[in-house]
Amino acid sequence: MPDRRRITRWLGRTLLYVLLLFFAGLTAVPFIWMVTSAFKAKEDFFSSLFLPGGHGFLGVAWDRLTLGNFRRLFHVLPMARSLLNSIFLASTCSLFATLCGAMGGYGLSKFHFRARGWLTTLVLGTAVLPMPLLLAPRFELIYHLHLLDTYAGYLLPQLAPAFGVFLFRQAMLNHVPAEIVESARLDGCGEIRIFFTLVLPLVRPMIGAFIIITFLGVWNDFIGPQIIIQTTERLPLAVTLASMQNNYGTDYGLLMAGTLVSVAPIICLFLLLQKEFISGLTSGTVKG
Repeated sequence: MPDRRRITRWLGRTLLYVLLLFFAGLTAVPFIWMVTSAFKAKEDFFSSLFLPGGHGFLGVAWDRLTLGNFRRLFHVLPMARSLLNSIFLASTCSLFATLCGAMGGYGLSKFHFRARGWLTTLVLGTAVLPMPLLLAPRFELIYHLHLLDTYAGYLLPQLAPAFGVFLFRQAMLNHVPAEIVESARLDGCGEIRIFFTLVLPLVRPMIGAFIIITFLGVWNDFIGPQIIIQTTERLPLAVTLASMQNNYGTDYGLLMAGTLVSVAPIICLFLLLQKEFISGLTSGTVKG
């Protein structure tokens, strides 16, 4: 009987691994197609699914693969400037939005004042508003502040997102005991010191998760930059990639090369913060 249970358990585990490998391969197919398409010449893009066929190793014409798409990206198109713009906007916004969101969440969770309930309701109500509804008010505000066509005009409305404030409020209510904060206050610690040395380490998984979410949102933002930023040299990567498609034709190899360049920083960031990201997503499922 123990041998039968062991065999059943082994078969179940083997079947699970086979299914996981199958779905992982299925998920990787579009990414593999994008990578191989980025190195194909324009005339080979539609003639082969992945790599161009030939008489080389594994039946692939390796000599027909080219780096020309990447050379054109950085020598003909303003890809390098757009990449730097996206890195600057996404990094600045994710860092400051995380800091401001954590500060707001700390205030709503650990300070007791008369309007705390109403303010929490206001933050939650703002967080559920669809973003397209805020485009026109944001444009009018930035216009009256004379910040159109500036990085500050794009960044300022996103530095204290209501979603981040409410998210950190919930994280601090669940993972920052009020007794620890009160003990630190009795010991003479100031609120700034308590926040940076005591509170932030306890919600570190949520910080990593929110940085990735915010970075990805700003990195892929397509409409927002076009409303605020009007100079071509200041546009981020998402807008520059979209400009590669025109009414007279699309160079898909060039487009795939640009897409590969655009997803590389996201992959690197996720690999650096994947532990915190997964922990942040699951931190509210189990308490204690």
